[in-house]
Amino acid sequence: MLRTHLPGFINWLQTEKNYSPHTTAAYQRDLDEFFRFAGPLQTESKLNPALLRSFAGSLYSRNAAASVARKLSSLRSFFRYLQKEEILAVNPLAGMAGPKLGRQIPFFLTVDEVFALLEAPGPQDSFFRRDQAIMECLYSTGMRVSELTATNCSHWDLDTEMVLVQGKGGKERLIPFGSMAKEALVQYQPEREQVAQACAARGRPWAQEAMFLSGRGTRLTSRSIERIILQYGARAKIAAPVTPHALRHSFATHLLEMGADLRSVQELLGHASLSTTQKYTHVDIDHLSKVYDAAHPHAKK
Repeated sequence: MLRTHLPGFINWLQTEKNYSPHTTAAYQRDLDEFFRFAGPLQTESKLNPALLRSFAGSLYSRNAAASVARKLSSLRSFFRYLQKEEILAVNPLAGMAGPKLGRQIPFFLTVDEVFALLEAPGPQDSFFRRDQAIMECLYSTGMRVSELTATNCSHWDLDTEMVLVQGKGGKERLIPFGSMAKEALVQYQPEREQVAQACAARGRPWAQEAMFLSGRGTRLTSRSIERIILQYGARAKIAAPVTPHALRHSFATHLLEMGADLRSVQELLGHASLSTTQKYTHVDIDHLSKVYDAAHPHAKK
């Protein structure tokens, strides 16, 4: 059965492609969905175009175009792996086009909204110094929330104001951070030490290396940070739900608005391709258009 090759494919993604556990889990889910639909596939001959078109049609009926594209991409990658292992002679999805995706405009905050968000935590919150530091660091560096949760104390150099981040595919990059993020990290340290001391007093193990700790002393998770930021976004009265990724989008957008070049923003975000970073250029053009309309004598009648 072709499904028996799935563990080998997942292992190949982890060891050869250096994909994260989150990414490989997504591939696993997508391929499990296909195998549930297709039933037992004993041979390559079972992978006929009619079956694949039928599966694609079932995806379109239940998913947005972006989800369909991702699921078909997972399946196409699996077939390419089977080709590489000489289990399949051809990729049966090679001639099938995926859905056309419109250029998605990333949601970002205005500068005033970012300031309101960063000022939302207060002494009434149990770990407000930690929460301030998290949001300051996300906005100051533009890193992914998964990259932030993976950082250790040793990764943050407060003297040089640089942080070492491990991005997708295990690629490391150095990102500068600003004085506000540095100050927030300094202010957070006594709060972090209190959590450590409480764990030690109870004889409870704790994540000694991790920069950002939960109240139980464990490494804070991406899901926990998502809940924290959503809460503060609502408190700051920001109309749309605020996510950690919105801070990443805001970081890139505000840099471009202030004149940063696209290549530099690409490096800071850790994008492998410049085309990925180019989705932010529309924002810069919008900003320039507003400046033009407000300032040029012939912009308005």
